[in-house]
Amino acid sequence: PPPSENMEPPQPAEEFPWFASYAADTPRSMTYREVPLFSWLDEYALAEPGRIACHFVNTKISYGRLKKEAEVCAANLRRRGVQPGDRVGIMLPNVPQTLIAFWGVLKAGAVVTMINPLYMEKELLHQIHDAGVKHLITIDVCWPKIEKLSAQLGLETCYVTTVADGLSFPLNWLQRLKAFREKKGKGIPFNGRSVVPFSSLLRGREQLSCPVPDPKETIALLQYTGGTTGISKGVVLTHYNLGANIQQIAAVLHDLHGTRQTIMAAIPFFHVYGLNTCMLVPTILGATVVPVPRFVPSELLAGIAAHKVTVLPGAPSMYLALLHQKTTKKYDLSSLRICISGSAPMPVESLKNFEKEFGATIIEGYGLSEASPITHLNHPGEGNRKVGSIGLPFPDTEAKIVDMELGYLPVPVGKVGELIIRGPQVMRCYWNSPDETANALRNGWLYTGDIAVMDEEGYFTIVDRKKDMIIVGGYNVSPREIDEVLYEHPKVKEAVAVGVPHPSRGETIKAYIVLKDGVSMDKSEVVMWCRERLANYKVPRQVEFRETLPKTVIGTILRRTLQAEETEKQQRGQTDTSTTAGTETP
Repeated sequence: PPPSENMEPPQPAEEFPWFASYAADTPRSMTYREVPLFSWLDEYALAEPGRIACHFVNTKISYGRLKKEAEVCAANLRRRGVQPGDRVGIMLPNVPQTLIAFWGVLKAGAVVTMINPLYMEKELLHQIHDAGVKHLITIDVCWPKIEKLSAQLGLETCYVTTVADGLSFPLNWLQRLKAFREKKGKGIPFNGRSVVPFSSLLRGREQLSCPVPDPKETIALLQYTGGTTGISKGVVLTHYNLGANIQQIAAVLHDLHGTRQTIMAAIPFFHVYGLNTCMLVPTILGATVVPVPRFVPSELLAGIAAHKVTVLPGAPSMYLALLHQKTTKKYDLSSLRICISGSAPMPVESLKNFEKEFGATIIEGYGLSEASPITHLNHPGEGNRKVGSIGLPFPDTEAKIVDMELGYLPVPVGKVGELIIRGPQVMRCYWNSPDETANALRNGWLYTGDIAVMDEEGYFTIVDRKKDMIIVGGYNVSPREIDEVLYEHPKVKEAVAVGVPHPSRGETIKAYIVLKDGVSMDKSEVVMWCRERLANYKVPRQVEFRETLPKTVIGTILRRTLQAEETEKQQRGQTDTSTTAGTETP
């Protein structure tokens, strides 16, 4: 897609008060390498080919092996029809194959689009069609829904892997035996053409690493994100955008250089936060990644101890779950140094309790898919962190708080307004969405839609989020997407979904429903309807039936009014989760 005409930079901002708060050895500005994103993988593979890049259960993959397998994968993808610029979907959990596939797609000259394995039919169809995905790399447990939609998806080739493909002997054979006994993966119609084993992409001697002549213009990632319209949009990120962001992170977290780091990938790779901190950042540091396919608190604690994990990116809900474990003292967690917290604010008291219990520092930051994704971070050094804030803008990242009406007048320090950002990590545009691009990128500035405040020392704090977005366990959920599913039910007259406070997940989803005349419905029917059409974390956990919903004079349902009512109820120690129309359960 062509660059937006609104991306031309305005005059530089006059003041950067955050510079005075920078750690002494953090640069204010940097010279960024304009190279393919996989250059850092290539360099470690050349300099230290034996260094371990990935440790998964009983499998260790060195940087040298990862580079080779990615290039063999790239050559096979090209042989099977993948051309430079093609969008290739990767629909995988956190397993070693995800790393190989990601780097392999980039080395084939193609564009990666990460797809959530939890997606249901409607979500899959939208993303695959919008991105124009013709080649999909997925896992056997996802095959049933892919097969069901095969006629509608329009895929040319599906490459299917299994958990066993990421294991070494004897666990790989034991896993295959277990799958055979449980009849998992049975019936996948491998035919060598449209349905192909992923393992076949790693066979052969031919290797390919496609040159990237202009990293600033060449798209590396098409990352889908929820929007205020309820329809997910593809964020266009170039090799340079992503490369600049990991260079910024490495400059701020400079203490991580020089020693071997082990980073636990408990955040999904398909989430831009997990992709950046658990796949890209480890590569620039030459760190070892420990993929975790499924978050189980007790298993995560055991993994930290077993692998001597030093860095743990996560979300507040994950840290709260670990904090509530009663078996913490059983494990030696002394290796853990830094926990990066993003996607939602972490309660200050919980943060302090976690640091006391685990002896590790939690550094909070801020980002969004449109910025590759990180723009702000608390510096880990003593005296360079303000608990409860999102920290300071990265080097070469300008941030302003502007008025919420006109959108360009700076507000005084300490006053709230909309946070706008510009820097080398900011996206090129939205995929095939010129109107959305023009609204988000204005005169070179990215309008985040988040309401924030900056103090005298240049620390930023988010005081509100995008108008309607719900954050459930670290995932952004568009309420309008849920509204649309609710409205599809034949008994529903009006419906609206809102985020309500939850003690451990940050927020949970509540649906307010007005039924058509003469029908009845209960909560279980609503939940079942949504569960068949939405990923599990998007399904409402609370349902309230009403006679009417609050509206504006032009008929728009007022979500904020409902949220305010729910907050007031919780403050009074009440909850309203109707199980059947006309009845409420306290």
